[in-house]
Amino acid sequence: MIADVRPMLRFPDQPAQGGWYTDEERETVHRVLEESMDWRTGFRAKSYEIEFEDAFAAHTQARYAIAYNGAGSAMDQVVACLDLRPEDEVISGALNFPGPHLSVLRAGARLVLAEPDPATLNLDPGHVGELITDRTRAILVTHMNGLPADMQALLDLTEKHPHPEHGPARIIVDAARALGAHTDLGPVGRAGWATVFSFQSKKAMTTLGEGGMVTTADEDLAVKLRRLRSFGKGRLLGSNFKLTKLQSAVGLVQLRRLEEMNERRIELAEQRAALLADLDVPGLLLPPSLGRGHTHYLYNLLLPPSWGTAGRDEVRRVLAEQHGVGSVPGDRPTHLGHRLIGEATEGQHLPIAEQTSARLLHPCLHPQMSDQDNQDIANAIRKAVLHVAATLPA
Repeated sequence: MIADVRPMLRFPDQPAQGGWYTDEERETVHRVLEESMDWRTGFRAKSYEIEFEDAFAAHTQARYAIAYNGAGSAMDQVVACLDLRPEDEVISGALNFPGPHLSVLRAGARLVLAEPDPATLNLDPGHVGELITDRTRAILVTHMNGLPADMQALLDLTEKHPHPEHGPARIIVDAARALGAHTDLGPVGRAGWATVFSFQSKKAMTTLGEGGMVTTADEDLAVKLRRLRSFGKGRLLGSNFKLTKLQSAVGLVQLRRLEEMNERRIELAEQRAALLADLDVPGLLLPPSLGRGHTHYLYNLLLPPSWGTAGRDEVRRVLAEQHGVGSVPGDRPTHLGHRLIGEATEGQHLPIAEQTSARLLHPCLHPQMSDQDNQDIANAIRKAVLHVAATLPA
């Protein structure tokens, strides 16, 4: 067995839990567990599930919310509801977590990768406009790391380039990292055909480690998803994707506390940006301060383009070894990070996604950090960046 030679970190690479739990969540678990021990009651989730869905729909200003056991299974079912054919195309950002792209491939459609806007990491509507065709059935957009994409621009594109049989392409949103963020169109979850949220442990709120939700204004889609998550209800080839009773009950508590947890995360991110604002390194980009328009699921630090992967990795090393500050590199373009996606998109060239990924770094951020913790991390970032700037070209 190879020994772990990584230094002891004061701050982990990425927190294992995105928010935090309180006595209210503990008491809720205990209460629901006790009431469920009666053999006449059991763990049937229906009443808690409905209450959680209704509260979530109200929070996102969506017409319907449908709870799932995870964002991955929810995305699979949303994409499946498009009834895609092999010639159909789905456009999605190359700089991404691979999960939504795998959902497209499982559905049997052609995945078309688009470039990001390097400043926001989000899907670039300009490049989508170049890629959209009369075979485009959907645009699958991810709100990267808490910053919502330009939904209005994408909605406008679908209206200008309708599919000849199905009309405007559907906008499917992966909002796993943007729960609680606000846009000009309202809270994330309101705009688009369907929005998928995650309650996995690292996300802004969590339902005992896993869970998900879909919001939509489409009644037919909502009915279909509810059937699919429970063995099809005698009408569809569904399976069991339901959220449990305990998860639904805890979700209600976490949802009530979400704004508190997000506000602290935003405060720390903006405080950190202010502490680093005078860091004079050409090409270095800090995340924008947009209030509730950016929840900073991860703290995006874009290093100078010329530094590349070597410079990014050296900053990581100095942060960890000299300052005890963990960090994670940015998401790789999915065609480079997953063999099957690479094979399915062979020949598609995404230089902006590749260059942006190479310079992207996420130093640790968590809403339970103290102001002093945050200042220590900002000082460490400053020293690590200046160290590398002295050894690499700008």
